[in-house]
Amino acid sequence: MNITQILFWFLSALTVFSALMVVVSKNPVYSVLWLIFTFFCISGHYIMLNAQFLFIVNIIVYAGAIMVLFLFVIMLMNLNQSSEPKKHRWLRMAGVVAGGCLLLVLVAALKNIDIKKQVAETNTGDIGLIGNLGKVLFNQYVVPFEISSILFLSAMVGTVVIGKKE
Repeated sequence: MNITQILFWFLSALTVFSALMVVVSKNPVYSVLWLIFTFFCISGHYIMLNAQFLFIVNIIVYAGAIMVLFLFVIMLMNLNQSSEPKKHRWLRMAGVVAGGCLLLVLVAALKNIDIKKQVAETNTGDIGLIGNLGKVLFNQYVVPFEISSILFLSAMVGTVVIGKKE
């Protein structure tokens, strides 16, 4: 086993563990923090696949923006045991049945896969490199890129105008 395989299995174990902790955690704040850690582990897989752009987008957009937003919303809602509605037994049973059906579908979909023939290329090629994306973006798609930046700027100005108190 080389270092790439060891790192892959280590990141995979961390990802599965943290994803299970998202589901198992009783406190919603801890669940969101475990989800942020899961996104960091997935970003490590993107680096191993030589996809730096996906790595940066995953860190900035998902772990940085969306999960922090979830964390603030959960903290502002002030969830505690007294405000939580009681769940009926049949609702829990329906959740168990739905999860079992999902597991059955996943097992049926994955039963005929031959993993030994599938190999992921690591640190080869230049498909996921940010430099290549920048060249294409600013050479072939410069006009749509600038139009979208003007659209985003007008959306920000509109948000400030609407949110401004009189």
